[in-house]
Amino acid sequence: MNGTIEMVKSLLSELLIASRQGSSVDMAVFPPFPYLAQVQEMLKYSNISWGAQNLNPAEKGAYTGDISAGMLLDFGCRYVLVGHSERRALFGESDKDVAMRFEAAHRAGLEPVLCVGETLAERENGETESVVERQLEAVLQGSGIGAFGRAVIAYEPVWAIGTGQTATPEQAQAVHSFIRNKISSQDGTIAGHIHILYGGSVNGSNAADLFAREDIDGGLVGGASLTAKDFLAIRDAAV
Repeated sequence: MNGTIEMVKSLLSELLIASRQGSSVDMAVFPPFPYLAQVQEMLKYSNISWGAQNLNPAEKGAYTGDISAGMLLDFGCRYVLVGHSERRALFGESDKDVAMRFEAAHRAGLEPVLCVGETLAERENGETESVVERQLEAVLQGSGIGAFGRAVIAYEPVWAIGTGQTATPEQAQAVHSFIRNKISSQDGTIAGHIHILYGGSVNGSNAADLFAREDIDGGLVGGASLTAKDFLAIRDAAV
């Protein structure tokens, strides 16, 4: 929940300049809902994709304040986040809720970015893999493995979001490998192609070490995405 019209204009203008200089790295932005039209207008002829931060699983109806997949498609969205840790923790979205949002996004033709991850207490109790598996399994049961052929997974340890703490490359790789193996147990081809992103205080200083790991395919960037210079430093680390 950050941004103004002027801030979005400034940020996207700098990203557009950088994108025209050429890069093999895919970029996407996820603005708050009010700025989707502005983002669509500014990025429509660029190679930068965009998406939304959440959606309601219903196609339409009396859900005041919510947004449907169809509405997001009207604004040219390719992606939508589902299950972000802040939605789970602050707004009580359960694994079932997240699975319904994933299914709705996939059914409409959006590419869901499924966020999974454990709290500090869960990590300290040795529950990281069981928590991540539970979150994945809810979506697999609802949508099936085939839906992951057009989806992204983001591992975001809750204890590293906005805290300045970052999972070590080894810690992150271990969970990413676990996720890929979970997908591979149902479909090896999908497991080989799906992008698994790391999210949790990613910045220009730690991104290269994270992205060098075999199963870390990129970043889901939070605070550092509010400044073009910081965001582009992360992009450049992925080259």
